[in-house]
Amino acid sequence: MQRRNVLKLTAIAGAASVLTLEGVTFAHADGTGSRSPGEETRKVTGRLAAGAPDFVHLPVEVPGGVREIAVSYTYDRPSVPPGTPGNALDIGIFDERGTELGGAGFRGWSGGARKEFAISAEKATPGYLAGPVRPGTWHVVLGPYTVAPQGLAYEVTVTLRYGKQGVTPHPVYPPQRARGRGRAWYRGDNHLHSIYSDGLRTPAEIAAAARAAGLDWITTTEHNTTSSHGAWEGLWGDDLLILTGEEITTRNGHVVALGTDPGVFLDWRYRARDRVFPRVARQIHRAGGLVVPAHPHATCVACNWKFGFAEADAVEVWNGPYTPDDEVTIAEWDNTLVATVRGDRRGWLPAMGNSDAHREPQVVGLPQTVVLADDLSRPALLAAIRAGRSWICESGHVQLSFEATGGGRGAHAGIGERLPVDRDAEVTARLRISGVPSGCTASFVTDQGTLFTAPVPSGGGTVEWRTTPAYAAYVRAEVRHPAGSGSELPGAMAAMTNPIFLGRE
Repeated sequence: MQRRNVLKLTAIAGAASVLTLEGVTFAHADGTGSRSPGEETRKVTGRLAAGAPDFVHLPVEVPGGVREIAVSYTYDRPSVPPGTPGNALDIGIFDERGTELGGAGFRGWSGGARKEFAISAEKATPGYLAGPVRPGTWHVVLGPYTVAPQGLAYEVTVTLRYGKQGVTPHPVYPPQRARGRGRAWYRGDNHLHSIYSDGLRTPAEIAAAARAAGLDWITTTEHNTTSSHGAWEGLWGDDLLILTGEEITTRNGHVVALGTDPGVFLDWRYRARDRVFPRVARQIHRAGGLVVPAHPHATCVACNWKFGFAEADAVEVWNGPYTPDDEVTIAEWDNTLVATVRGDRRGWLPAMGNSDAHREPQVVGLPQTVVLADDLSRPALLAAIRAGRSWICESGHVQLSFEATGGGRGAHAGIGERLPVDRDAEVTARLRISGVPSGCTASFVTDQGTLFTAPVPSGGGTVEWRTTPAYAAYVRAEVRHPAGSGSELPGAMAAMTNPIFLGRE
């Protein structure tokens, strides 16, 4: 059976308005109207105009006796003028428990990564959650990410398969700690995608790539779904800790919920104007995670961060291979550091870097964040990130240490710390670096900007600079590749540190 649909404007409780289509109904389990015994299919077609709401709900009345629900969809892709976004339509589903913001009804989201999915008690397509298919009103959710000027024509096919429900497997989540090396520097990549959202690598392939990159820990952060949290059984070990999280992918930017409790779903169906995000940030914190705005100046549609940084614990300043939008993000982040000089700890947001790797040839661990943690455990790693005891580099080959000393009596401070000396005390900033290509330069950056640059000694070595707290409120280090010929931009980053603050508060 196929029909066109009728639209009505509704709303997600507490968030943006949506369009709700006329519901789809099925016959009962006797197979009436089915294509084959025990199966029924309905098709729905329609068209969305440019400027459509962010989400479109298709209610599906699911009768008793259903073993599996399967959904597929297609949509048109008319040609558009250069620079004009064409059609892109995302999809997901909520079960009979409803579509309320942050509610229990979430059963999966694949965005635009796949054109069909199926859910039963015993299994589900990656991106979706296995579990009983209970009777009631389910909702297929369409997300018109971009709509061409001509509009977007779609067709959704819903199939119910009848039969006895299977048994839902109990998810096996990764442990919260690994053996580690005690208090040490640990390397991690905390923004990764697999086949459980829009990536092409399996969890096993990601774990292998992480080990090859010399990482101590990773975080699984699929777009708008928790379905990967239970997909890592047998892949962790004494040498690799796997944390769970989510990349909350909204229409006003993306945020990594880093290290949240396994299985905790975090909603994405709102914009900055809806004033929902502070509530979601509190939910992330209650789940034990960190709020990390991702690629704030990325060039993709809806990727720019619009929610502000009041709720953030850190910010992803370097995302994947170094590009001009990372340069802009680092400059913006650096402009906030002087707030800490006033003793305003809310102004001090540590920087971190992650690969955001989805598929080959994207490199897991390019970049990676290196943190000084008490052990290789979720609490210790997240505490180190939040404190800013970390630096970022392009690969596991890079080794770095950075410190400031001065003021007599052996005063010393490391990355993310404060050197409490008098304003006129002489301070030495000392960077030791190795594992970067020849031709790189090291710079010391302060609240006035870059004040000292020197070539990195061949094979690695030490670069020093002397200053005072009166002259430099903080100092941080950057190591860069040579700039391209004729480029007005500095060279790509090879490594960078969080700041050391100078002087008494």
